[in-house]
Amino acid sequence: MGGAVERVGDLGEFGLIARLTRGLPQAPAVALGPGDDAAVVAAPDGRVVATADLLVEGRHFRRDWSGPADIGHKAAAQNLADVVAMGARPTALLVGLALPPETPAAWAEDLYAGLAAECAAAGASIVGGDVVGADAVTLAITALGDLGGAPPLTRSGARPGDVVAVRGALGFSAAGLDLLERGASGPAELLAAHRRPRPPYEAGAEARAAGATALIDVSDGLVRDLGHVAAASGVRVEIDTAALPVPAVLGADGVRHVLTGGEDHGFAAAFPPGRVPAAWTAIGRVAEGSGVRVDGRPFDGGGWDHFPRRPR
Repeated sequence: MGGAVERVGDLGEFGLIARLTRGLPQAPAVALGPGDDAAVVAAPDGRVVATADLLVEGRHFRRDWSGPADIGHKAAAQNLADVVAMGARPTALLVGLALPPETPAAWAEDLYAGLAAECAAAGASIVGGDVVGADAVTLAITALGDLGGAPPLTRSGARPGDVVAVRGALGFSAAGLDLLERGASGPAELLAAHRRPRPPYEAGAEARAAGATALIDVSDGLVRDLGHVAAASGVRVEIDTAALPVPAVLGADGVRHVLTGGEDHGFAAAFPPGRVPAAWTAIGRVAEGSGVRVDGRPFDGGGWDHFPRRPR
């Protein structure tokens, strides 16, 4: 018979921190990693790109749907993608982790393995954080990045006449979530996309090199996120559904998933005419006006909102 399962409560706060941070690889930008009162990360540009997200069990992930490594990958990816969306290079991740004391220690270690692996894919490192006891698993992630001397790519620079283009998967995570909610077992590609998104981290450098005027991470749905670009830039964004990348695997609701599904963490950008990079797909244009139109009509068809308006 096997021995008793080791729980995080058995390790205590400092034992758990030591277990989770032991052997974490550190990228060249990290001058001092985990183990002191704070980390030291190089900022040769003189500015630091910073972003944070909060993930709560039952709302952002379910442990019966996703393994701990999947949750770690997803938590890191959504923050690293936000850094890339500013045209920056990710450098470091800080992890705040709340866990029930009865959580198996191996579960927490696998979570950290997923976080570390996703950081490695983006060229970043976990440099510190905190752990506390709680009734449900919660992660508070802060990501840092370096602009390398260039100005940030923001949502506010799109101009009439620009071409709107996208990079990375769209709609896959939403389709996978639909499958999980129905208890379906496939297609596996869609389930995997929801559990472990794969942002194209090279997209930021590609967009900057091509002279992008605006860039955003598609996390809340393509239409909703392009609405942020339209509002910040004072323009209208027009989408042509015939140009959208809608693979057959997305099924009959593919167009809806692409337009409204979030959490794939692909990217949308505005480019001057003739400057769309080869790996990107042109899906529309920027025009005078406001809001987002799909095939020439106003669109208000969803997307993610943490605090949706309640009917009165």
